[in-house]
Amino acid sequence: MNQQIKSIRPFIGAKNFTVSREFYKDLGFEENILQSNLSVFKKENFAFYLQDYYAKEWIDNTMIFVEVENTDDFWKELSSMNLQRKYSDVKLVPVRIMDWGKECFLHDPSGILWHFGEFFI
Repeated sequence: MNQQIKSIRPFIGAKNFTVSREFYKDLGFEENILQSNLSVFKKENFAFYLQDYYAKEWIDNTMIFVEVENTDDFWKELSSMNLQRKYSDVKLVPVRIMDWGKECFLHDPSGILWHFGEFFI
């Protein structure tokens, strides 16, 4: 294919659309409402669509990997946000060192697993 890809934007669901919208704004994403049940969340060149739609099997199997410059610094900032106090279903998992790099984990209010990591190579 000769065409250049400009971006990739996954669609994710939400158990509670209002709570998830607030959660992603708290993480620093800018929301653009597209429809009453669909928003796009952006931060710099990264974006994803949040839908007011929940299917447990789908959400429980949704994982997104985001490459960051420094996982340790990202973890410090993420853990300082006290997201677990504000959102009862949010879970944070500290940095783990793997043979390929480092990563930490964040489960959003619906259960979507976000990986934030950096590669050694």
